[in-house]
Amino acid sequence: MCGYGKVAAAVQMPILSYMGHDVFNLPTMLVSNPFPYGKYAVLDSTDYIADALRTWDELGFRFDAITTGFMTSERQARLVSRYCREQAALGTKVFVDPVMGDYGRLYGGANEETVRSMREMLGASHLCFPNYTEACLLADVPYKENGITLAEAHTLINKLRRLGAMSVVVTSCLIDGSNAVVGYNHFSAEYFLLPYQEIPVQFPGTGDIFSSIIIGRLQDGDSLSNATRVAMDTLFQWIDVNKDNEDKNSGIPVERHLSSLIVV
Repeated sequence: MCGYGKVAAAVQMPILSYMGHDVFNLPTMLVSNPFPYGKYAVLDSTDYIADALRTWDELGFRFDAITTGFMTSERQARLVSRYCREQAALGTKVFVDPVMGDYGRLYGGANEETVRSMREMLGASHLCFPNYTEACLLADVPYKENGITLAEAHTLINKLRRLGAMSVVVTSCLIDGSNAVVGYNHFSAEYFLLPYQEIPVQFPGTGDIFSSIIIGRLQDGDSLSNATRVAMDTLFQWIDVNKDNEDKNSGIPVERHLSSLIVV
């Protein structure tokens, strides 16, 4: 949960709520502002998570889906992944966004323990959506700045599936010279490739927007490839509208654009 800026739960909750879903939250940490500012205050909430999950179990709370984001430690990841596995056994879908880095390097605030934590989370996921950097970190393969082939992309996806993920969507890929999102749908046992045009600006929180739209549409019965395409097109539109914003580190002001969401 970010105090200043539109990232993580601050964008996931309004998007999913607007799409008609009841959204509840369990912050893995409180952070003063997005990491790209270079300075931030952080409060780890692992002890609170342990108490909250115990309380939820005692109250008998159940959820249709769980989506996870940044993890602060291996202990926290074990707590959350265990809960996700328990809920999955009761029919809950688990979506994992392994937030760690981009452009071939870890974010500020992330380290090797973060990578191990996210591998733990992948083992509990029905669907994960890493960017290319995060996929390489999880699979322990070299990041290729000049891109990969489609065959290499499929191999990367297969490595993530061996870590436990059922379906996979990898973003921010350069595949055979073109920008693309590549995925695998375990229900149809099919790979898919979706090209896109890149706008050369950087906003934190775009991955959170992307995953939230996919989750909302999947919960409404859309297919994975179509939900991904809609999320890509919506995100392109929102980035384009905001590309001249002076303070890009604060993220995209999603509430201003919710009416443009296509709801199933």
